[in-house]
Amino acid sequence: MNIRFFNAKILTLKEDDEFEIIEGELWVSGNRILYVGDGRQPDQILASLNRPVIIWEREMDCGGNLLMPGFKNAHAHTYMTFLRSYADDLPLQEWLYEMCFPKEDQLTTENIRPLEILGIMEYLTGGITTSFDMCYFPPVYAQVAADCGFRAVQVSGVNSFGGRLEVVEENYHKVNETSELTSFLIGFHAEYTTNPELMEGIAGLARKYRSPLYMHNSETAKEVKECIERYGKTPTQLTDAYGMYEYGGGGFHCIYFDDQDFEIFKKRGLTAVTCPASNLKLASGIAPLKHFYDAGINLAIGTDGAASNNSLDMFKEMFLASALAKVSEMDAACISADRILYMATTGGAKAMHLPDCDRLAAGKLADLILIDLKQPNMQPENNIVKNLVYSGSRQNVLLTMVDGRILYENQRFSIGVEPEDIYREVNEIIRGMK
Repeated sequence: MNIRFFNAKILTLKEDDEFEIIEGELWVSGNRILYVGDGRQPDQILASLNRPVIIWEREMDCGGNLLMPGFKNAHAHTYMTFLRSYADDLPLQEWLYEMCFPKEDQLTTENIRPLEILGIMEYLTGGITTSFDMCYFPPVYAQVAADCGFRAVQVSGVNSFGGRLEVVEENYHKVNETSELTSFLIGFHAEYTTNPELMEGIAGLARKYRSPLYMHNSETAKEVKECIERYGKTPTQLTDAYGMYEYGGGGFHCIYFDDQDFEIFKKRGLTAVTCPASNLKLASGIAPLKHFYDAGINLAIGTDGAASNNSLDMFKEMFLASALAKVSEMDAACISADRILYMATTGGAKAMHLPDCDRLAAGKLADLILIDLKQPNMQPENNIVKNLVYSGSRQNVLLTMVDGRILYENQRFSIGVEPEDIYREVNEIIRGMK
């Protein structure tokens, strides 16, 4: 499908982490961005593209609103929508072992589908075009995402309580072969849920498939303390000693790091994914974003699951990531709004190894959103990037496009399902659980 967006403000990446806003047009052909620029002299533009003419299926007047890259949710458990507001106000270990795991044991390849669709719907309303999931039944989520037209990267959540290396390897092939929208990377749940033999096996799979490797890493002080007691190393040092990061990767949460941990992340080219709302709600702590940034380590932002957040909202995460970094350093200038927005878009694309989804530019995949600037919270336009980070809201998302398809526009979904049907199914699943 050929779509022409015109009369738009367009967020482009000028430097590695500095944004620029231009005024003009963005053209989409199929699943790729064909052109970004001022749109003047269209005949010359067509000639430069070696196209005599383009038949537009749709031409959209953006009314001066903002086109920008879709948000990349760099750590998620999409299926956990069924635990929203179920297991709140508890410390992490009790929340996980006594409340979440028993309910998750009742999930099946059938009842998990509407839970995942519900999560995708919430992503789309908030401008999230990709999730980086640690999911139950990865092939099921891959098919659900492909059917909805949503881009989904997954990482294995195998641990000593469930799953085998053979299944991880099988999922690696199944998910990567499901659709161009779906991919799978090697990983495991966390050091504290995984025995040494299984961790060694996971490291071997990462080397076999030259895959980046990800896990929950240093989320609580207790986790790090007990890992040191067991192995004499932090989770980062332990997993590095197993040879897990020969092809990169990273960690989710990354709150309690020492100097050697930072050095490993820098040396291995790893990404630290911060989940500020989840970490606040579970009283886990505040990730040292300035230290990562100063060390030149890639940063990304995730929502975590709806069981611990409880919303899947990148606007909330951006504000919290910025404010928490400032207060933890007692320095209001320690990290800029541009850098936070970069983490939520380009940094997330880097974490998921999606180089064609990192910015709006010709040749990139058409994963983009349209932001309504004509609402009170986005005025005046002193600085649009700062408005996005400090006062933006999902109410500003007018349109979400993934892979050249408009999946959400003006509060209506185009993903092949009716919202009311999903809401009914989800509530029936919850009522049917023990």
